[in-house]
Amino acid sequence: MPSSTKIYSAIGAAAGWIALLLQLYLIIINRVASLPETIVRYFSFFTILTNLLVAISFTLIYFKGITTEGHFLTRPKTLTATTVYITIVGLIYNIILRFQWAPEGLAKLVDELLHTVIPIGFIIFWGKFVPKQNITWATVLPWTIYPLAYLGYTLLRGSFAQWYPYPFVDVMALGYNKVFINSAMVCATFIFFSLLFVGIAKMMHKRSA
Repeated sequence: MPSSTKIYSAIGAAAGWIALLLQLYLIIINRVASLPETIVRYFSFFTILTNLLVAISFTLIYFKGITTEGHFLTRPKTLTATTVYITIVGLIYNIILRFQWAPEGLAKLVDELLHTVIPIGFIIFWGKFVPKQNITWATVLPWTIYPLAYLGYTLLRGSFAQWYPYPFVDVMALGYNKVFINSAMVCATFIFFSLLFVGIAKMMHKRSA
């Protein structure tokens, strides 16, 4: 594995784990629910789950590199899907959610790491280091499994816990009709960016061939 890949993945892993642990610390000390419920809520954010996926991917790449037959999370197709997911995290937060609160101090640092620095960093990593030759249009549909499963979990748990991690899926405030419309728009966004990254991958591979 090239030293540049190893260095980049080490920095990415460190940034990811630090941001995730700091966010866990902040949500615990500022909790408004019991500790077990707070921890469940922490892992109920798409941002946290996706940044966790990025941190694990960077860590595995540091130790094992990127291989087509290696660990599932270090395969180019999976890394491309992860790039789509973390791109959506950054976009939805910075376009829709950023202006709904104003974090300060440590919370602001963590906020920027999770929603801006790490998404941009992973996109750059994908563009520079991830092989593009096996990225195909057929991979787009399976990539929707993760966000759809997350949506199902969120709506199911929310109906019991009466708590939703994001305002655009808050059934109590919006009702199911509006939430389903919002969810359909988000799913369409996932598909659009999946197709976009596949297209970019094909162009990059063609230019390098």
